[in-house]
Amino acid sequence: MSSPKSPRLVDSFTAPKEVLREFEELAEEENYDPFAETASKRQIASRQSDYHARRFNRQAIESADAFKAAEEGTEVEGGYKEAMRLQLLEKEEQRVKRVIEDKEKQAREEGKEKMDLDKTPPREELREAAEELAAATGTKRKRRWDIAEPTDENIPLKAEEKGREWSAEALEGAVPKKRRSRWDATPADITVGETPKRSRWDQTPANQGAETPLMPIIMNAPGFMHEDKHNRYLTDEELDAILPSSGYSIVTPPPGYAPLVRPPKLSATPITEVGGFQIQESSDAAAAAAAAGLAPELPTEIPGVGSLAFFKAEDAQYFAKILKEEDETELSVDEMKERKIMRLLLKIKNGTPPVRKTALRQITDKAREFGAGPLFDKILPLLMERTLEDQERHLLVKVIDRVLYKLDDLVRPYVHKILVVIEPLLIDEDYYARVEGREIISNLSKAAGLAHMISTMRPDIDHADEYVRNTTARAFSVVASALGIPSLLPFLKAVCRSKKSWQARHTGIRIVQQIAIMMGCAVLPHLRNLVECIAHGLQDEQQKVRTMTALALAALAEASAPYGIESFDNVLKPLWVGIRLHRGKSLAAFLKAIGFILPLMDPEYVSYYIKEVTIILIREFQTSDEEMKKIVLKVVQQCAATEGVTPQYIKQDILPDFFKSFWVRRMALDRRNYRQVVETTVELAQKAGVAEIVGRIVNDLKDEAEPYRKMVMETITKVVASLGASDIDERLEVRLVDGIIYAFQEQTTEDQVMLDGFGTVVNALGIRVKPYLTQIVSTILWRLNNKSAKVRQQAADLTTRLAVVIKQCGEDQLLSKLGLVLFEQLVPRMTPILRNRHEKVQEATINLIGRIADRGAEFVPAREWMRICFELLDLLKAHKKGIRRAAVNSFGYIAKSLGPQDVLQVLLTNLRVQERQSRVCSTVAIAIVAETCGPFTCIPAILNEYRTAELNVRTGCLKALTFVFEYVGPQSAYYADSVVTMLEDALTDRDLVHRQTASVIVKHLALGVAGLGCEDSMLHLMNLVWPNCFETSPHVIGAVMDAIEAMRVTLGPGVLLSYVLQGLFHPARKVREVYWRIYNSLYLGAADSLVPFYPDLGELSEGQNVYDRHPLQMFI
Repeated sequence: MSSPKSPRLVDSFTAPKEVLREFEELAEEENYDPFAETASKRQIASRQSDYHARRFNRQAIESADAFKAAEEGTEVEGGYKEAMRLQLLEKEEQRVKRVIEDKEKQAREEGKEKMDLDKTPPREELREAAEELAAATGTKRKRRWDIAEPTDENIPLKAEEKGREWSAEALEGAVPKKRRSRWDATPADITVGETPKRSRWDQTPANQGAETPLMPIIMNAPGFMHEDKHNRYLTDEELDAILPSSGYSIVTPPPGYAPLVRPPKLSATPITEVGGFQIQESSDAAAAAAAAGLAPELPTEIPGVGSLAFFKAEDAQYFAKILKEEDETELSVDEMKERKIMRLLLKIKNGTPPVRKTALRQITDKAREFGAGPLFDKILPLLMERTLEDQERHLLVKVIDRVLYKLDDLVRPYVHKILVVIEPLLIDEDYYARVEGREIISNLSKAAGLAHMISTMRPDIDHADEYVRNTTARAFSVVASALGIPSLLPFLKAVCRSKKSWQARHTGIRIVQQIAIMMGCAVLPHLRNLVECIAHGLQDEQQKVRTMTALALAALAEASAPYGIESFDNVLKPLWVGIRLHRGKSLAAFLKAIGFILPLMDPEYVSYYIKEVTIILIREFQTSDEEMKKIVLKVVQQCAATEGVTPQYIKQDILPDFFKSFWVRRMALDRRNYRQVVETTVELAQKAGVAEIVGRIVNDLKDEAEPYRKMVMETITKVVASLGASDIDERLEVRLVDGIIYAFQEQTTEDQVMLDGFGTVVNALGIRVKPYLTQIVSTILWRLNNKSAKVRQQAADLTTRLAVVIKQCGEDQLLSKLGLVLFEQLVPRMTPILRNRHEKVQEATINLIGRIADRGAEFVPAREWMRICFELLDLLKAHKKGIRRAAVNSFGYIAKSLGPQDVLQVLLTNLRVQERQSRVCSTVAIAIVAETCGPFTCIPAILNEYRTAELNVRTGCLKALTFVFEYVGPQSAYYADSVVTMLEDALTDRDLVHRQTASVIVKHLALGVAGLGCEDSMLHLMNLVWPNCFETSPHVIGAVMDAIEAMRVTLGPGVLLSYVLQGLFHPARKVREVYWRIYNSLYLGAADSLVPFYPDLGELSEGQNVYDRHPLQMFI
């Protein structure tokens, strides 16, 4: 437990000020809902397209029940005749609107042509013209933005002006209200007697007089109607459930008895607005709502309903009548029935699962008692609500489904209303919604009967809106599947041959298409009739009708495959003629139909038809239309799969253009194109052979685009898997193996495709793969050492697939190498032993791990080596030097196999610890990593780490560089320039240790680069080292003298002599002593080399004292 004086954790963290300020501003807003955005994502309408939203524009009409009228002997009101009349009226209305719009548009265009847009009349002319016009008409002239107008604030606005678009009130309301924080407001802004507006966060319920009019019900007002839920009267249903059915009788109330209806108990201060912090009652319903991600916006307790999971604001308009208690004795039977239905629907839609289940059973059992009218009048508007969510829609559709079963033929007057609501489900993006929609319409058609369904839906077949026609066609296909195609065929024939409107023909043909899609092979018995029904559409005057006919034929051919070619005899010629006459979408539809009909044909006739269509296909290979590409690929695949096509024809006429057009990188980027290209190529290979296809794409295994390589590999895998590798020659074999190894090694995202391809090709080649096994096994061994677990797993999986082939080839040695993967079991068992504190055990274990790392590191997973690295870090601070040395050496071996990055990260992190011994050992380990893996792997990381402002880290980085340059020797020449800036910083640092360590680096660097052309960098470093020669610290002066001594080797003694001569005769003794010390060491190291560099003192010669030096003397 924490001490009493310790700070509370809650107080230790707070949100940023800008976030708090934002919430302060939001608190000022009225009706702000923080969950509105999340809730909108669950709404169906919010994620649907504008096309789906057209369902809200449909008008539902009541369908007259002709059968009932005939039985009763009354005339039918409304019905089919009325619906057709309304539909014609609507179409005429739309036509007139279009004509008016066209005329207005034409008038605008003509007016624009006549206007002189470059000249503006003077203001005086405009004013005069306006005054004349006003005087002539007696109306107020139009306001202009550039003409001032006298106003009188005292003149009251006319009643009609107040509601106008530009009235004062409208303008004032249109100005956006600026959010204003209440934290900077002063009391001076508030007038006396005015209540300042307060935040909702700290409000308390305000008192209100009894005479105040009733406000709208606020459902979550604390204390409102909460008492009634426990003390209300039991309903008849509840009493029936509690009391036994026998032995009791319901006593009739005495005459004149009026039951006391107790009004809701109001507190002394009725609540009209809820504010402040309230602890709400916890309920299972609220908990369930929270778990489901639903924010209960309104409360869940409604009289006579019970607990609800949630209650939305939109529900209030539909269920307003049951939100308040009423005297049931004053209600009529219909009103009571209506409220009963409302309660049951609210329970089903918003209730908890147990409540929902009970309500659903009740509404189903009493469906006929309630009647179709009251039920659908309440259910259907709920389904058309724009804020409806998936779960609510599912539940309401379930209600309709159950109710339909009970109502049976009583549903007829409401067929059109139900269809308007349910048909949109047939084009919903959710598969289960589409299934539910089909189920409802199927049950509806069985309940209402075919005749009533046709009379109800016929007006929508040639509706002006394409959305209505589309959904109607799908609904008709469901009716056909429910009631049988033969019963609908006469109607379909009539519709498809309609002369009144092309829309009717188009919709009729679409119905046939949807029937084929929905029913599949069940269309076979009726195939000839369906084809004859739509065949004439291929020569229709309307292009849309021709396109839809071709698509319908394609659907019928696909559904009936591989039978039924005789049914398509009448359409073969129009289709093949049509592909020469059409372009664009129409051509795509015709090609699609041909593609599905070709596989149905007899082999002897296929070749003629395919040659005719191939010309068009090859032309369309060049198309840029994505949809056309997919169809062309599909047709090529279907042509290749047909028996009558010869391999020679495919090789000569199709393959060259096919590979030129479709085997490009761009096709690998689109998933649908990718899949279709692969499938088509595999189908072509069935006829053309493996060598022909693989030979054309094998070089692309080395393509730089990985998605394209993947597409090539997948194609080769499927081709080789289905046809084998027997006709692959030796040259192609070499290219293939080389390609799959390259593709497998170069993959950046580990994919199953590459693994399957490698295994499939190698197994297909069998013993022929022997010359390449060494290369393949080395690839596997390298990948077994990868740091990615996925890569190691792939390598292990590949080993499993290749083991049989390696054995077949007799390469037992390679197999035994792969068998050494057993090291994976050895090293993990040794790792815990490293924690043993016995010195001899530690040393022996580290040495063994070092041996494994040195000789067989590739057989141990990278993750295991990383675990060992962490264990070795603790051993770097061991007391025994032998253990420390073994641990440091093991780092080198591990880094050599694992790659330096991960090991280096661990070691650089270890530089931050406080313990010096551990830091020093880490620097030595870094140097060993640099020696084994190359300095280029370590130096950038060290330089980056040196930027850290921590003293220990910077010292450690410098120390690491001393060992690095000591170990790598002449390789230092490549890195001298890259470390100069860091050494500048270190040699000019105030810290002595920095300068000392930097001098040691300069020493090793200078010795390493001697004679390798780095004199300019070394001279620069010499200028930085030289001022440190006056330091008194023995460690520092020793490191500086060593650096200067190393510079003698790199720069030559002459350069150093030029530095030394300046201070040999300095007036200050301490300066002279330092310079003479350097000169002595210089003289000892290179006495003979100094001779040419001594200064020429010839000008000081006097008499016998001749100081001239000649080149020959220097040479001797």
